[in-house]
Amino acid sequence: MAEHPDIRIGIIGIGNMGTAHSKSIQGGKVPGLKLTAIADREEKNRDKISDVKKFTEGSDLIQSGEIDAVLIATPHYSHTTLGIEALEKGLHVLVEKPISVHKEDCEKLISAYSGNSDQIFAAMFNQRTDFRYNKAREMIQSGELGKIHRLNWIITDWFRTENYYQSGGWRATWGGEGGGVLLNQCPHQLDLWQWLFGMPKRVTAQVQIGRFHDIEVEDSVTAMLEYDSGVQGVFITTTGEAPGVNRLEIVGDQGRLEISGEDTLKYFRNEVTSSKHLAEAKTGFSKPGCWDVTIPTKGKGEQHVGILKNFVGAIRGTEKLIAPAIEGIHSVELANAMLLSGFTQKTVDLPIDSAVYAAELKTRIENSTFQKKTVETTETGDFSQSF
Repeated sequence: MAEHPDIRIGIIGIGNMGTAHSKSIQGGKVPGLKLTAIADREEKNRDKISDVKKFTEGSDLIQSGEIDAVLIATPHYSHTTLGIEALEKGLHVLVEKPISVHKEDCEKLISAYSGNSDQIFAAMFNQRTDFRYNKAREMIQSGELGKIHRLNWIITDWFRTENYYQSGGWRATWGGEGGGVLLNQCPHQLDLWQWLFGMPKRVTAQVQIGRFHDIEVEDSVTAMLEYDSGVQGVFITTTGEAPGVNRLEIVGDQGRLEISGEDTLKYFRNEVTSSKHLAEAKTGFSKPGCWDVTIPTKGKGEQHVGILKNFVGAIRGTEKLIAPAIEGIHSVELANAMLLSGFTQKTVDLPIDSAVYAAELKTRIENSTFQKKTVETTETGDFSQSF
C-alpha cells in the first residue's frame, strides 16, 4: 500500500503557541504533517522559523496554494475572519481556543463550514486528551457515579502579574481580547465542563472587573450553573490569587470524584448510594460506608501534539476528531453567559441570544476609555501572538 503524502500545513500567528506548534511539527512529533508556510505581521516572529514560505498576512498564506491545512494561532477576534476565509478556500482548519470571542461570531464561523467529511474543522482543545477527564466522562456516562448531584470547579492557579497584563496593547481589553480570565485562561475548563456535564439552563455570575489588576476586563468570577435536573454547579476562577488551586469535584449518588493536582484522580465511593442510605437508615446521623479509591492515571495525555496527530488522522479518514470545532461554540457561550449575567446582575437563561451579547460587547468596546501603561518585560505570556 502506498504511503500517504505529507499534509502541508501553515501556521498563522507565530507567537508563543504558534512557535510551540511549529517546533512540534518541524521536530517530527507529528508524523504525516509538514510545516510549509507561516504568516505573522512581525518580522522578528517570522524569523523564528526556517525552511518555510513566509507571509506577512494570514490571508495571503490562505490563498497561496502552499498548504492543505492551516492552524490559526492568532489573538481571538481574527479566529473568525481567518477561519471563515480558510474554510471557504476548502482548507482543513485547526483553530486555537477560543474559536471566537462571542457566540454570534462562532455562529458565523461555523456557518462557513460545509460539514463535508472531506474537510476537517477542529479546535485545539488539548485538555480532552487528559486521561483524568476522559475517565471522569466515562464514569459519568456509564452511570458509575450514579445520578449527579453537584459540581464544583475552583480554578485559581492562573496567577498573573501586572507586568503580564501591561506587556501587550491588545491584552485584557474588550477590543483586543474580548474578555479576561474567561476568554483567555479558562476556555479549556469551560469546554471540559460542557463536554462532561452538558450545557446548563441558567447561569448566575458575579464578575469583578479589574479587582486585582489595572485592566478593563474580568479577572475574578464566581458563577452558579443550574440544570433542569436540579444539579447545581459552581465555577470559580481568578488570575489574582496565590497560591492557587485547580480542583474539580463531581458528586453523584454513588460518591465523589475529585480531580486535582498534576496527576491525581480520587474516587470516594459509597458502599451504598447516598439516596438509598438516607431513605433506609434507622438512625439520624449515620453515613454510608465509603471507600477511598485512588484511580491509577496515565499522565495528561499528548495534549497539543495529540490534537495535531488526531487532526492528521481525521484528514486521512482513520480517526474521529477528538475536538470538533463546531463544539467550540459551547465554551464561548458559557463565558458570554457568565459575563452577561455579571454585566446585568441578573440570571441568564441559556441558550443566550447571540445578538444581545454581541451588542453588549460592542458597546463596551465603543465606550472604552481605558489607557494602558507602558511597561518593559523580559518574557512573553501564554498567548503572545502578534496578530
